[in-house]
Amino acid sequence: MIMINKNYDYQQTKFITSVFDIKNLPKDDGIEIAFTGYSNSGKSSALNAITKQKNLAHISKTPGKTKLINLFEIEYGNKLVDLPGYGYAKVSKSIQRKLQQILNEYLQKRKCLKGLVILMDIRYPLKDIDIKIIKYSISVNISIFILLTKSDKIIYNKQKSQILLVRKKLKSISNNIQVENFSSFKKIGIDKLQIKLNEWFNKYNSKYIKLYNK
Repeated sequence: MIMINKNYDYQQTKFITSVFDIKNLPKDDGIEIAFTGYSNSGKSSALNAITKQKNLAHISKTPGKTKLINLFEIEYGNKLVDLPGYGYAKVSKSIQRKLQQILNEYLQKRKCLKGLVILMDIRYPLKDIDIKIIKYSISVNISIFILLTKSDKIIYNKQKSQILLVRKKLKSISNNIQVENFSSFKKIGIDKLQIKLNEWFNKYNSKYIKLYNK
């Protein structure tokens, strides 16, 4: 296998499209790394921080405004995906059900989805739906990276205790889930997120090269 060891230029990331139904997504190929979490977990802020673009992903003052699957391309074939938030959308019950359906179908049917960045407010981590998504992703071999966001909201010692608590609880599910503190405001954890994204893109691009050269 030809191993790729590349640092991707996330500042070159461009918006591709937004869809309300997975049937309207682009062709199911290449590599997609998706960001998911509660509606107020800071998904858009994390995407803007990693790409160093203030307005790439729209940030709303009202949690639950992301109702579409938003796709961004770093370079040809390598994409980041902003999924609709869950759990706190201030919308009708019918829209909430539709958003949950979109998320479920994307996770279950999108073959080019290789990694999932799950964002959780560091003050309220590992809610029931977070755990369900983690367990499902593990069952279908989707790699997981957890960011405990809004770390700047609590003191340093509390940050340390929270990350240790989450890591301990996750051991009953898997020993192979990396958990890191994150704050887009204080620039905490951006380097670790970039390292993880590079690791995933290199890993799966290497696999595609192996298959192509067979």
